[in-house]
Amino acid sequence: MKPGNNSLEKKRVRKLAMAAVAGLIAVLVGWGVWCFQHRAVQQAPALSGIASEMREDASPWTHAEKDASMMLRDIHDTKVVAIGVSPNAILVSLRDGSKYFVTDHNATFSHALLLGERSDAAAYQLVWLPNVDIHSDGARWTRLFDQFHDALSVLLPLALIGGMAWFMRREMKGSATLLSETPTLRFDDVIGANEAKAALADIRAYLSDPKQFSSLGVRAPCGILMVGAPGVGKTRLAQALAGECGANFISITGSYFSAKYYGVGIQKVRHLFELARKNAPTVIFIDEADGLAKRTDTGAGPVEAESNRIINQLLAEMDGFESNEGVIVVAATNHPDNLDEALRRPGRFDRTVQVRLPDREDRAKIFRFYAQRLKSKAADIDYDQLSRLTTGLSPATVAMVVNQAGLIARRAGDNEIAAKHFMEAIKIARIGDVSGAERALTEDERQRVAVHEAGHGLVAALLGTGVLEEVTILPRGGALGVALITKAQDKHLYRETEIRNEIQVLLGGRNAEILMFSEASSGAASDLQEASRISLDMVSKFGFNNDGDLFSLAALPSQYAGLQMKSAIEHANVLLRELNELCYGLLRAYEPVLRDISDQLLEHETVPGDTVYRLIAEHKSTLNIVHEPAAA
Repeated sequence: MKPGNNSLEKKRVRKLAMAAVAGLIAVLVGWGVWCFQHRAVQQAPALSGIASEMREDASPWTHAEKDASMMLRDIHDTKVVAIGVSPNAILVSLRDGSKYFVTDHNATFSHALLLGERSDAAAYQLVWLPNVDIHSDGARWTRLFDQFHDALSVLLPLALIGGMAWFMRREMKGSATLLSETPTLRFDDVIGANEAKAALADIRAYLSDPKQFSSLGVRAPCGILMVGAPGVGKTRLAQALAGECGANFISITGSYFSAKYYGVGIQKVRHLFELARKNAPTVIFIDEADGLAKRTDTGAGPVEAESNRIINQLLAEMDGFESNEGVIVVAATNHPDNLDEALRRPGRFDRTVQVRLPDREDRAKIFRFYAQRLKSKAADIDYDQLSRLTTGLSPATVAMVVNQAGLIARRAGDNEIAAKHFMEAIKIARIGDVSGAERALTEDERQRVAVHEAGHGLVAALLGTGVLEEVTILPRGGALGVALITKAQDKHLYRETEIRNEIQVLLGGRNAEILMFSEASSGAASDLQEASRISLDMVSKFGFNNDGDLFSLAALPSQYAGLQMKSAIEHANVLLRELNELCYGLLRAYEPVLRDISDQLLEHETVPGDTVYRLIAEHKSTLNIVHEPAAA
């Protein structure tokens, strides 16, 4: 019998047992009520006269109803011959032969009458009428309400207990389930990530044929830790791994194991691996695995203690006495340092796979893949140019750019998506959408923004730090203007000269303002912040010091690095002053070009990069250039 059938059979037997217990309880309660009523009838004494008539047939008393005050007055005036007490009414017979009843809900007056009958002054006969059931209209609804209240008082606690038991069982099992079908994704369907695919080849071979490992006495891999920036495709690679070898797939997050109740997280870990072993081969994918945090020994409280127990249980399941043959744990995280060291050791996560950003060719393929789904002018779109403009963007961001291009085309009322829509979408992704801040700028502020952005663009074009696409004074995002500079190719290593040129580009806007207006503005704040960060890295990490100091502050613990930061800041400030003088001299030599670019920005708001390069070429022969700028 399959494991699934066994679980269904157990559930059916459990339900039948619960129904049998409930039926037994109902029978016992009914038998108790019957015995009580029967005993009451048996204990009722034999009566005669009006009392006997009252017990045998109470209908003559039901034709008239009076209130309790009238009954008390009759008793006081000794007009009462007999009184019959039932569970919900009092029957009264007077000496003149008249008869009536008084509604006595919950036997309000019965105890008083009993006390009166036991006294010597009682002038009437008191009769207990257990079988008489008299209801007025109001009493009937009151009785129904009492019955409902009694039933609710019994059923509500049972429902709460049952609900808590069901909720606890559900919490212990968690929400981890197998996908209804094995993923159909393959490695060929994932664009780029060639290094990660190669690293996952052994895992694919193990899940496809575990015997080829066991026959050689080789221990099978246990876990894979995929590390990469957000949106690089870690989840798709895990799905492709399961699809390549036809394995089942379970997807959870690092926060899946956290719970409101103590001990539930450990049960979730056990249930997860039991489910995976029963359905092997299985790929367990834990996204955002850094949510597991690290174990601590500070004893800060029950939350930390529970987190430690969850990680301990996970460690035991991954590398314990249970056989995990056919089960692979694939974890993905952006912060591998936040994982517990015991999880990252060999035997748990055997391999760490770096999933990198796509290169230029892969980005072009991703653009083609997503653009095929849209109604676009294929002949008008240069995917290589789009790839060059999106250096450093993840596949998820590229997909967002393509979708954004469609939204821009719809907003413009176009029937097809053209290259201009993709260009605008890339600007939105890299810089931000166009805002209405230009309406609030004064003419003097517009001139300063134009000169500032012209300075950035001119220095970038002269030093060759990248391809100057355009310069604009249209506010985007939080910036009042932008000089859009892209890299001709993906770079992973930068020479000292290239980094120095990057800092000069950042300082170009501020120096352009000083050259044209004899003073700078606060618009260069973010530029100075980035330039300071880069210069500090140059002198404290990269060894680009004029005095030849090669010691890296990154080698010091954080509590000691701060003590040595003063010297590094002084060296960085010296470097910034040097590069600032070079940048100012370069702009002063090309001041006519700077003026032309800023004038065109004030007139057209956007100047293409080709125009900047043309202006430089036209003025180069007439300018008094002392030295050629060092292009990267």
